[in-house]
Parts: sequence; structure tokens; C-alpha cells
Amino acid sequence: MGKYICETCGVQYSERKEAPNNCEICSEERQYVNPEGQTWTTHKELVQTERYKNIIKEEEKGLYSITTTPKFGIGQTAYLVQKNGMNVLWDCITYLDQETVDVILDLGGVDAIAISHPHYYSRMTGWAEAFDAPVYLHQDDREWVMEESAYLHFWEGESMELSENLSLQRLGGHFKGGAVLHMESDAEGLLMTGDIIQVVADNRWVSFMYSYPNLIPLPASKVAEIAEKVNGLAFDRIYNAFHNVVNTKADDVVQKSAERYIRAINGTLFAT
Repeated sequence: MGKYICETCGVQYSERKEAPNNCEICSEERQYVNPEGQTWTTHKELVQTERYKNIIKEEEKGLYSITTTPKFGIGQTAYLVQKNGMNVLWDCITYLDQETVDVILDLGGVDAIAISHPHYYSRMTGWAEAFDAPVYLHQDDREWVMEESAYLHFWEGESMELSENLSLQRLGGHFKGGAVLHMESDAEGLLMTGDIIQVVADNRWVSFMYSYPNLIPLPASKVAEIAEKVNGLAFDRIYNAFHNVVNTKADDVVQKSAERYIRAINGTLFAT
């Protein structure tokens, strides 16, 4: 018996005698199956290789990034967000060793885990058990949960308040339940977006996509809806899942980026 992990996306499945025939998440058009074939591992095997290590870095006051090196799975970054005495793990990664647990405990532990969308579910139940923390997922993405747990809590609707200054906002798009984490502040708010809103190479802009690896865009109407949903939120900075950051006036960046995207999809931005 084992809890098998897809090596391409890093998502862990519930305990079983043999590995699944295929990864349901990678077999869908928003992800991909390794061209060399489906492969599996377990967390025990990952730890025993002694190959991996998590790098924990303070990005700014109250915000720490957690990234596995060398890259495993999709290679996303998780973040520990601290606000008014509450610690939220935003998004999740697969690898978790005792050194990582000890460092995070020294930072105050984890009070709650919230995840933007199924590509980053990874080993969320293992992290929940390690820190005795509830995991908040949007109900619209429940079908993509590959390992059930009493730690999982499914929220509904357009927003959920985690604390007085931390809230989850459902934007949809990349996934129906795709969510972002908003930190309110008297001075400068913060938006943690995973890749529901993607910070691009030119970090003066963001973009939006149904499938990133397969370059399937979202319809203009959905991008307009996303822009409208965040229009009422105050945030100066955006952090995505890959260490790309919009450092200032991020709320304006989302609006102008949505406008540019819609013009491009509608064929009015350029002629080629």
C-alpha cells in the first residue's frame, strides 16, 4: 500500500495497492502527460533520495516563499502569509521534510492552508497533518481532489474571509473554482494569485490562460469578468506561483492587462 505521487504534476493520490494507470489531472488539457510516459513516486522515496531541499526565503515583512530545489513536479512556490497573528500557507508543494517543518514552526506554524487551484493540490493532506491545519478549497474544484481528508474544507460563493484582513476571492478562469488570496492593508494591499492571474516576463503586465502548457486562452468575456471581480480590491503588489512579482500599482496593472488581452483576442490590438 502506498500514496502515489504523479511525478509530472506532484499531486498525491489516496493510499492504494498499486499506482493508478494514469493521473487524472495530467490527462486533462490544462496539464499534460510526460511524453516519455506516466511515472509515479512516493513521498518516502523523495525523502530517501536526499536529493531535494526546500528553500525558505523572506520576500518582505510577513511573507515567506517556500520552493523545492531541484524542481519537482510543476515547480511552483508556496508562500507563508502572516497577518495579525494568523499564518496562512498559500498554495502547496509536494516535498516536506522535518527541516522545513521546524523552520515554519519557528515562524509561528500554519493556522490554515488555502490553495488557488488543483494543479497545486500536491501533498496538501501531508502538510495539513504536519501542522494540524485545515485546508480551504473551492467547492467548484472538488472533483479534482485525489486524496480525501477530514482536514479538507470546501467553501462556496465568491469570497471567504479567513481573518479580518485575509480573504479568498473566487475568480474562476483557469479553473472554475480558481481563487486568489487578498491581504488588506491600510497602506498597500497584496494579491497572491498562483496562476489564476499570471505575472508575465515583463512584470509591468499580467495575463490569463485556460491552459498554460498547451497555450489555450480564455475567452474575452471571462477575462473581463475576472478584471471586474478584482476591481473593488485594493492591492499594490502581486505574487504569482513562480517568483514573478508586480511590485507597484498592481491593481491598475490587472485592469490595463485585461484590456490589452481583450483587444488581442478580439483582433483589434494588432494586425499580423
